Amino acid sequence: MSDTPPELVADRYRLLEPLGQGGMGRVWKARDEVLHRDVAIKELVPPPGLTPEERQEMRERSLREARAIARLNHSNVVRIFDVLRTDGDPWIVMEYVPSRSLQDVLASDGPVTTARAVDIGLGVLGALRAAHRSGVVHRDVKPGNVLLADDGRVVLTDFGLATVPGDPNVTRTGLVLGSPAYIAPERAREGTAGPAADMWSLGATLYAATEGQSPYARPTAIGTLTALASEPVPVPRRAGPLKAVLSGLLRKDPESRIKADEAERLLRRAAGRRPRGNLSLLEGVRRPTAAGRREGTPEAAKPTTVLAEPEPATKLVPAPREPVDEAVPVVPGKTEVVPRKKNHPRPRTHPSTPTAGVRRGPLLCKKR
Repeated sequence: MSDTPPELVADRYRLLEPLGQGGMGRVWKARDEVLHRDVAIKELVPPPGLTPEERQEMRERSLREARAIARLNHSNVVRIFDVLRTDGDPWIVMEYVPSRSLQDVLASDGPVTTARAVDIGLGVLGALRAAHRSGVVHRDVKPGNVLLADDGRVVLTDFGLATVPGDPNVTRTGLVLGSPAYIAPERAREGTAGPAADMWSLGATLYAATEGQSPYARPTAIGTLTALASEPVPVPRRAGPLKAVLSGLLRKDPESRIKADEAERLLRRAAGRRPRGNLSLLEGVRRPTAAGRREGTPEAAKPTTVLAEPEPATKLVPAPREPVDEAVPVVPGKTEVVPRKKNHPRPRTHPSTPTAGVRRGPLLCKKR
């Protein structure tokens, strides 16, 4: 591979500017000259001094990353568009996400608020659940691989260390890859990595988001791994309502570590949100604001939801009747029948009067 990358890759993607570089690759912002859109392209950059076998291992790892991302279709996972080859080395064409990494945010702005940490946790958790359902284990969850997009999305990227079902493990025996500050204890101790290891790394990432550094941050990798193996998890000081989820995610025994469902429940509870599994049918209905309650209306008098407009109340009124002939007294001891005039008010009766028990017309329901 040439040290100077071509300006136009595969006669289609024009490289514009570098976005970042790690130990095994460089990410470029590029322009798709066919579809007229911006993309991100990951270029494989092997470090000097690698043997041919090690170089081939890097190629396989790059392809494994592409396959891992291609298995997923989730808004919190960066999308992959294509894989190209130049001089035998792969270039991965991915979605361009205008963003800053969580690591950059922590370095420039310091720890995030609890509410922002909850959003980040739910976003990364959504990506991990999608990956684990597809049999993919990320193995490198850390602030540097969490993008905080300009549009508000939280995107998990860099699946370069991910394991994919059906692919051979090309990592050499005894070599554990990953960031020591965010690696799970079982990976550091035994080299094993399952979904529980990703959950630990999520916990360490959220710990760093609220505290400013990972729980076992030390000046050297050896010092970090030693602390991970021998020291209890330090109690977070700024996490507030996130302490419960951090405690559950950072359990050293992977068997007792909380799963994704419990982590989501605790995250939503920390933010005062309703757990997704128990959503009410009325979720999203606007409720009265605190300002409305301060206006003096009792809380009980303010309905929180409106299901439907009630039917108008009804009352029973006598139906109009045709005039009937009725006996009325005219001379003491004698009676005669006279016709009643229309709209003549009917005298009120009492059970003791002669008109008591006279049959009335049917009753009708008349709306107010």
